[in-house]
Amino acid sequence: MTESPKGLVSASSNQQINSRVKRKRGNNAIYKAEEGHNDGSAQCDEKVFSKDHPCKIQVRDHQERDSKKTQQRDQKLIKSVRNTQISYDVLSTVDSSNNFLESSGNGSRESTAWPDFFKQLEKTHQALNLIFTFCCTRKQLSTKFETIKSAVEANIKRPLEIEEVAQIVALRPTGIKFAFVDKALLQFDVVHCANSKKNENNSEDKRFSAYNPASSCPDIYKIDDRNKTEQEGKEVLLFEFIDGDLKRQVQSKETGHTVKATRRLRDEALKMPVYSQKQILGLIKKRNSKFTNAVKNFLKQCLVKGIDPVEKIKTEALLHVPVSSESRRTSFGLSGKSVLSVPPSIKKERDSISEIITELKQSEFYTGQIVPNGHRVFDPQEAIYGNLNFRLSQNMVNALHNAKNISQFYFHQAEAINNLHDGHHVIVATSTSSGKSLIYQIPVLYELEQDPHTRAMYIFPTKALAQDQQRSLREMMQYMHGLEETIVETFDGDTEMEHRNRIRNEGRIILTNPDMLHMTILPNEEKWRGFLKALKYVVVDEIHIYNGLFGSHVALIMRRLRRICAAVGNRSIQFISCSATVANPLEHFKTIFGIDEVKITDFDGSPSGRKEFLFWNTPFKDPEDPTSGRGDITAEAAKLFCHLILRGVRVIAFCRVRRGCEALVGAVKDELTRLDRLEYMELVMGYRGGYTPQDRRKIEKHMFEGKLMGIVATTALELGVDIGSLDAVITVGFPYTISNLRQQSGRAGRRNKDSLSILVGDRFPTDQHYMENPDEVFTKPNSELQVDLQNILILEGHIQCAAHEMPICIDQDINYFPKILKDIAKQRLIKDNLGFYHCHDRFLPVPSKFVSIRDTEEDYFAVIDVSHECNNVLEELEASRAFFTLYDGGIYLHQGKTYLIKEFNPDRKIAMVELVRVDWTTQQRDFTDIDPVEIEAVRRIPGTLSRAFFGRIKIQKTVFGFFKIDKRRRILDAVQVDNPPIIIFSKGIWLDVPKRALDILVKRRLNVSEAIHAAEHAILSLMPNFVISMPGDVRTKCKIDSKELAPKKTVRKRPARLTFYDSKGGASGSGISTKAFEFIDLLLKQAVQRVSACHCLDGCVECVKSELCKHANEIMGKAGAQVILKTLLNLDIDIDSLPMGPKDESAESSRMSDSEIMVQADPVLPKTRIEILERSSSDGKKDVVVGILDELGVEAGVVIKVEPRDE
Repeated sequence: MTESPKGLVSASSNQQINSRVKRKRGNNAIYKAEEGHNDGSAQCDEKVFSKDHPCKIQVRDHQERDSKKTQQRDQKLIKSVRNTQISYDVLSTVDSSNNFLESSGNGSRESTAWPDFFKQLEKTHQALNLIFTFCCTRKQLSTKFETIKSAVEANIKRPLEIEEVAQIVALRPTGIKFAFVDKALLQFDVVHCANSKKNENNSEDKRFSAYNPASSCPDIYKIDDRNKTEQEGKEVLLFEFIDGDLKRQVQSKETGHTVKATRRLRDEALKMPVYSQKQILGLIKKRNSKFTNAVKNFLKQCLVKGIDPVEKIKTEALLHVPVSSESRRTSFGLSGKSVLSVPPSIKKERDSISEIITELKQSEFYTGQIVPNGHRVFDPQEAIYGNLNFRLSQNMVNALHNAKNISQFYFHQAEAINNLHDGHHVIVATSTSSGKSLIYQIPVLYELEQDPHTRAMYIFPTKALAQDQQRSLREMMQYMHGLEETIVETFDGDTEMEHRNRIRNEGRIILTNPDMLHMTILPNEEKWRGFLKALKYVVVDEIHIYNGLFGSHVALIMRRLRRICAAVGNRSIQFISCSATVANPLEHFKTIFGIDEVKITDFDGSPSGRKEFLFWNTPFKDPEDPTSGRGDITAEAAKLFCHLILRGVRVIAFCRVRRGCEALVGAVKDELTRLDRLEYMELVMGYRGGYTPQDRRKIEKHMFEGKLMGIVATTALELGVDIGSLDAVITVGFPYTISNLRQQSGRAGRRNKDSLSILVGDRFPTDQHYMENPDEVFTKPNSELQVDLQNILILEGHIQCAAHEMPICIDQDINYFPKILKDIAKQRLIKDNLGFYHCHDRFLPVPSKFVSIRDTEEDYFAVIDVSHECNNVLEELEASRAFFTLYDGGIYLHQGKTYLIKEFNPDRKIAMVELVRVDWTTQQRDFTDIDPVEIEAVRRIPGTLSRAFFGRIKIQKTVFGFFKIDKRRRILDAVQVDNPPIIIFSKGIWLDVPKRALDILVKRRLNVSEAIHAAEHAILSLMPNFVISMPGDVRTKCKIDSKELAPKKTVRKRPARLTFYDSKGGASGSGISTKAFEFIDLLLKQAVQRVSACHCLDGCVECVKSELCKHANEIMGKAGAQVILKTLLNLDIDIDSLPMGPKDESAESSRMSDSEIMVQADPVLPKTRIEILERSSSDGKKDVVVGILDELGVEAGVVIKVEPRDE
C-alpha cells in the first residue's frame, strides 16, 4: 500500500479510518461523523487525488479553475457533513435545566432559567463547534461559512443567519474569528507530480513531491493589486475557533498505539492525523463549556444592570457582523468596533503617553496583557547646563544656532569639551540621546578653524553611523564661513576605488570603521603618512560595542595606530570615546587605547521627558484558558504598533532576528488592511542587515526626515543613528541581555517629551521570567566590558601585522603591546641582522587578510526580484544564511512582502524570486552535528576518573527540506531540497557523560538530552568568571525538542557528550575555549554549586536556562544536569531524592526514543597517541595537563609515552 503525499487525504487513509470506526462504534457521535465523511467524501478525494492524476492540487480551499467542479466538490462535502448527527446528550456540557446562579439583593442565591433565545444560540454554537472540529481533522479544508452553513442548518433544523453567528461571536469575541479574508490568501500550492512514482521508492524524507516552479499554474501566483482584488469581490467569509487546535497525534509504528506528536514541526504531522475519541470530544466539550460560562456571565451582568439581555446581545452583535473591504469603504455603519475605534487621520500633535496608555487599556484587544507591577513611570529630568572655559568663534556660535538650534551646552557637554581643549583624552558615558556627538564635533571644527590642515578620524562600528555623522557635520559646516568646502567623507568598503586617493590626500575628516583601519589604512601607512602626521583627533564612538573578542582586536588595532603615528613624529593625538551606560567605562577606555591619563564624564546633564515602561505579556489564545498556550507575539506586537502610529506616536519596534523583523512588517500591514487604513502602509518600513546599501541609505533618509511613522528593525538600529524623533519603542521578545533592552529603550524620547517603552513577552522561559520579575530589568547592574589582551591567537596575528607595517623593536614596542611580545617575537617572527623582527613568511603578502577581526563573510548571494521581469536586486545575503533561507519553492520575506523563490542557483550565487500573495510561509528542516574529530590535549578532572578533552571540532549544518506552514503553525506540506551541507571547523572542549550518569538517568526516567543541554548551559554561563569573553563567544548545541523527544526510532544516534566550541576565529578557534580548558575542573565545581543552590524546580535563568539559547530552553532538565555534573566530579548522588520522570505512554515513548538518540560516546582519536605511564610530582599533585609537547608542555615529574597515531 503506497502512502499518499503528505497533507492529502488518500483512499487508503480513509479505509484505515473506516476500519477504526467499525472497531470502535458506539454511542459516540464523533465516530459517526468520521464514518459519514468516509462515505460521503472519500470518493471525491479518491478521484481528485488519484496517484495517476497528472496534477495533484494541494489547497486548503481547493481553487480549481472550473467553478462547476468546485461547486460539485463543495456539495459532496456538505452532503457528507450533513450526515453527521449531533448527539446532544453526549456533547452538551450544559445542565439540562440551563440554569445560572445569580446573587439577589439580600445575598441569597436563586436559580433563573435561560431565555429561549440563548438556548437556541447554544444549540447553534454546539453545531458550529462540532462541524468546525470535524473539518479540522481534514487539514486540506478551509472552514468557509458557505461550506459549513448547510451542514449546520441540517443539524439545527432551521436556516442559519450571519447575524446569529455574530451574536455567538459577541459572547466569545476572543475565541472565534468570523470575518472576510482575501480568497487568494487561502490558496496553497500546485505540485507537479511527474516524478511521483520515483518518489514512492525513496526514503521517508523523499516521499514529498518536490516543487517545480516552471510547472506552476500562473493564475495561482498572479500578482493582483490589493484594492483591485477587493473591488472584484475576491473575498470569502471565514469561520474559525481560535482558542486552540486539536493536538496532533500519530500512530506508533512499534506499538500501534496513538501517541503524542512532538511540539515542533515534524514529518508525522503530515500524515493523516489520528484523533482519539477522548481528544475530539474533550475539545468540543471544552468549547461548549466556555460558551456556557460566557452566557452565564453575560446574563448575570444584564440582571445586575437591569438590561434586557436579548436586546443587549443583538446590539453588541452589530459590531461583529463581518463586513467586506468594499463595504467598509462605502459605509461605516456596520464596520465593526475595531475600525470605529481608529482615528480618521493621524494627529499632528499626539496625546500624552498617559492618555494613550489609558486608551490602549480600553481597546478591543486589551485583555489584561500588562502584568502585575508591570507599569513603571519615570519622572522627567530638568536640564543642567555648563559653560566653556574658552570662547568659540562667532562663526561656530552661528552654526550651532542655525543648524542645531543650540545656544548653550549641557553640563556633560561643557565638561568634556573643556577637558579636550585642555589636551586630555576623554571618555563620555551618558544616556542615549544625551547629545554626545556634539562633544567630538565642536573640538574638531574649532581646530579646523585654527589650522585648516588638521586631520580627524571618526571610527564607527557600522556604516550607518558613519553616514549619519557625515550628514550632521556637513549640516553644521554649511553655516561656517571658510569650512563650507572642507572635505568630509566616509571611507569604507563601499567607497569607490577612484575616490580613495582624493579622500586620503584632501580629506580633513574621514569617517571609517575598524575594519578599514586594519585592512587598508595601517597596511598602507606610507600612502597615509601625510594624513597620519597631521592627525589631531581620533574619535571612537559606541566604544561599548568593542567588547570580548571584537574588543581585543580593536584594542590591538588602536595600539598599531598609535605606534605608526609615533614613528612618523605624531605623539599628540587625542582620543575621544562615547559609550552607553556600562559598569566600567574608564577602565575599558584605558584597555582599548593603552592610555592611562584620561578624563571621564559620566554625569548626564541632558533633559529627559516623563518615561513610561510597560511589561506586556502576549495573552493566551483563550484568555480564560491558560492551557491553550500563548498566542502569536508577532500579531500582538502588530496590534500595539498600529494602535500607536494611528494616534500620532512615532514607533520603532526591535526584533531579535531578521525573519522576525520581516514577519512583523507583514503583520503590521495586514493589521492596517484589517483596520481599512491602507494609505498608511507606506509610513512603515523594515530596517535590517541584508538590504542593499542604496536601500539602507534611502530608509535612513526617510527616517531622519520624519517621513515614516513606524520602523521595524533588528539590533542594527540599537546604536545611536539619528533617525529623528521617536515617541515609543516596542521590544518584541526579550533581546538576549538586559544591556540590549536598556539600549533599545533609550531610543525613545528624543524630543524631550514623554515617551513609552514596551517589552512584549514571548512564550519562552526567559521572557516569562522577566514578565514575572519586572524589577530585575531596572535593578540588575550594568554589565562590565571585558577585553583580553593576553589571548595568544589574537595577539600573534596583530603582532605579525605590526611587524609588516614597520619592523618590531622590542625595547620600543613593548610600550604598545603586552610583555609577552618578547616571547612571540622570538618564536614567531623573523629576526634580521640589526635586531629588528619582521613578519613571518606564512602571513605574507598581506598579513591583515589572515587576521579576521569579526567574522565577516566574503561570499554573498544576490536575491533578485523577477516580478514583471524587473530584475531588481532585493538583498545580498551572506553564504552562511543563504543555504538556510534560499531553496526552490520557499517563501522569502522582504519589507513584509512574500516572494516565491523560483530558482536558487548556488553556483552562480543568485536566487530568483517573484512577488506572490499567500497566507503561508516556509521553515527550513535542518539538523546540526557538532562532533570532536581530533584530540589535542587531555586534562583529568582532579579526584575522578573523568577526563576533559580539547581539540578540533567539526560543525556540520544540513538543510534537507522545508515545511509550508500557516499562521497558526499548522503544516500544509513538506518538500525535500538538495542543498549542500555547510561544514566548518573550530576548536573546543568536550566531556563524555559517564555511564554511571546515563544509568541513573534511565533508572529515574529523566531525559538524557534535557540533562545534557541543561548541564552545558550551566557551564557556559560561568565561563566569563574564568575567561574574558562575551555571551556567544563559546557555544554549544542547543537541543531541539522535535528531535530529542521524537516518539519514533531514529538513525541519528548522538553521543552523550557535553561539547563547547569557539564560535569565532575559524579553524584555529578564538583561544577562549583553550583558556576555559585550563579551568574546566573549577567550572564544573561552580556549576554544581550554582545548580544545587538555586531553589527553582525545573530550571531558570539563574541556573540552567540561557537568554541566548537558540531554541528557547525547550529541552531542559535541571535534575538530570545535577546528575551529570556530580558524576563528572565523582560526588555522591542521592538517587532516591531525584524526581521520577513521567510514566504515561507518550512520555515512555519519548524516553525510549531518547535512549536511542543519546548513546554512550565513543573515544575520539588523538592527534598524537598519549599515554600516562607514571605520576610523580614533587608537590604531590596527581592531576596534570597532558598534551602536544611543543604547544602545551608537560608538568615536571610526569613520565609519558608518545607515539605517532596509526593511519
